[in-house]
Amino acid sequence: MKNPALKITFLGTGTSSGVPIIGCDCNVCTSTDPRDNRLRSSILVESETTTVIIDTGPDFRQQMLRINNRKLDGVVFTHPHMDHIIGLDDIRPYNYQQKKSMSIYANTMTQDALKRIFYYAFDGNRFPGIPQLELNTIDKDPFQIGNIELQPIHVWHYKLDVLGFRFGKFTYITDVNNIDADQKELIKGTEVLVLDALGKIKHISHYSLDEAIALVRELKIPKVYFTHIGHSMGLHELVERELPAGMHLSYDGLVLEISAQ
Repeated sequence: MKNPALKITFLGTGTSSGVPIIGCDCNVCTSTDPRDNRLRSSILVESETTTVIIDTGPDFRQQMLRINNRKLDGVVFTHPHMDHIIGLDDIRPYNYQQKKSMSIYANTMTQDALKRIFYYAFDGNRFPGIPQLELNTIDKDPFQIGNIELQPIHVWHYKLDVLGFRFGKFTYITDVNNIDADQKELIKGTEVLVLDALGKIKHISHYSLDEAIALVRELKIPKVYFTHIGHSMGLHELVERELPAGMHLSYDGLVLEISAQ
């Protein structure tokens, strides 16, 4: 299927603690540049007819309010860490307004976590006001939400299997420090890549900035936006100046327009 033109909105670009970090007085956490203020990582993907969110972290409600979002057709999860799933209960207004259950797309590991954490939505007790959720299982095959096709990409977040997603010539990968060769093949040909780069120091479960840059060069991706950024990355303005051509730090509120593929 040909993917439609897409609008990508960066709802959050920060690591699990967000930026600023509670109690931190570093120059990033005290910066007055709004690009240095990062909610937890998530994007909204919109075609002319379909709207999909990738992950619902603890800032989900705030993120949707600040862009005045009114429509959501599906929630897609990358993995079950709290900074990517814990905001799911706030899906309830969409249930009320759209008068239907919300379609949830996740692998079985993430579904198991959702059933534990949001047990009240799955235990059969139809208490008024609980979120109405319809689970759909992601494996390795492409799947469709409205007129948007998603190709899952399996990557490693230390020892955890995390999902990235390709939409035509656009690919989104967060929480990663290693990618197997066969999954790199699924990324090749991407024109715009969003990729995890936690900071400048090597980390056990995230790419450092240097490691992320090396992967981008290996895969020959022409345009890249780094995400899941911690305060140790440094000030947005200064890091942006240092990056190679075609590479950028993402920031909350950034919007990309992706042509039909």
